[in-house]
Amino acid sequence: MNLLFANDTTGEHAPSYYAATAFSDKRRPKLRGAEKADVAIIGGGFTGLSAALHLAERGYSVRLVEAHRVGFGASGRNGGQVGSGQRLEQDDLEAAYGHEMAHRLWEFGQEAKGLVKCLIAAHDIPVTFHEGIVHACLHKHEVRHSHHMAEKLSRDYGYDLVEPLTKSELQEILPSDRYKGGDIDRGAGHLHPLNFAQGIALAAEKAGAVLYEESHVQSVETGPEVTITTDDGVLRAEYLVLACNGYLGDLKPKVAARVMPINNFIVATEPLGARASEVLREHVAVADTKFVVNYWRLSEDNRLLFGGGESYGYRFPDIVKTVRKPMLEVYPGLKDIRIDYAWGGTLAITMNRMPAFIRPAGDNILSASGFSGHGVAMGVLAGRIMAEAISGQAEKFDIFASLNVPKFPGGAMLRSPLLAAAMTWYAMRDRLGL
Repeated sequence: MNLLFANDTTGEHAPSYYAATAFSDKRRPKLRGAEKADVAIIGGGFTGLSAALHLAERGYSVRLVEAHRVGFGASGRNGGQVGSGQRLEQDDLEAAYGHEMAHRLWEFGQEAKGLVKCLIAAHDIPVTFHEGIVHACLHKHEVRHSHHMAEKLSRDYGYDLVEPLTKSELQEILPSDRYKGGDIDRGAGHLHPLNFAQGIALAAEKAGAVLYEESHVQSVETGPEVTITTDDGVLRAEYLVLACNGYLGDLKPKVAARVMPINNFIVATEPLGARASEVLREHVAVADTKFVVNYWRLSEDNRLLFGGGESYGYRFPDIVKTVRKPMLEVYPGLKDIRIDYAWGGTLAITMNRMPAFIRPAGDNILSASGFSGHGVAMGVLAGRIMAEAISGQAEKFDIFASLNVPKFPGGAMLRSPLLAAAMTWYAMRDRLGL
């Protein structure tokens, strides 16, 4: 199944709240005929757009091809959360890679958040970065762990922006009886992801990059010069950046073996007006501790944007039904509220939840993907890191590449059934309260 076309209309954004409130609907031409550039980029999400911008600013000729629209994939549909650090917590990183590497990875996470804010300011992107992400814990042992991590980050990493929350303190922000406590990271935040992607695209074009839409890549021939064939054109370049994430398909099996696409779903309610205080009393985002995580925030016009629910196939289910159930478990008082938008999208995870930085076929092809739900910040940084590597500054790329993201067991044939089995097991643990 080609996930680029399995659930969406060709050349159109998902029917999301983000698409309905996008500040730009600029359409780019298809790649037609023969083109040549210093660098070709496949994928018009955060990673590809960031790479295009930073390469163009360095004077490279850049051509980017996107199968649908700029920001079409996870970059334009996600929960908009800009988290701290990496997808794994620092104690897990210390255990896996040692203290020195864990500190480097933490600093990369800080750099990623800073880059998001810097791009918004430097290019006048009409997006507000709202500070604050709450981590809401379902169990008391999770509360203890979250408080331990807040103390650890302050003591060992000099990061004192995570505030532990008791149950009553959490309820002052998040009026739900479902959670036992948690923490709030005042240095993290959230934004309108599609508008952020579109803003980076416009900045890249202003810097000289050329972006093509509705240009589905059929094949990639490697060698000293890379040849990319689309439906209607051919693009040749000295370097290739793969920024496809969950939509890579079979373009590069060495990447696909380590990066698995999964679907996720979000709904947007009608504007809540004064009832928004029943959901959140600060303009922060929330993620809880379920394995099949729930995450939510309020939009600029006080809609609840709520993501969650279980689905183990690649075809989208009834999204409203899928997401309404966990939403009402958190906020049962919203059962009378209308759902105005419902959409799904495909992200990508790795076995160890660390991004996969790979040179899959020679030094002139670079790939970064598998951000495992942490891609708003890390995807943007990955694009800059690949631009730096092409410019001869490969230290950061090589650090991430050294993390040695493992292949999924069973290969492409078995990875999806194995994931479904694992998700079913962990979803059952969620329901049993384990």
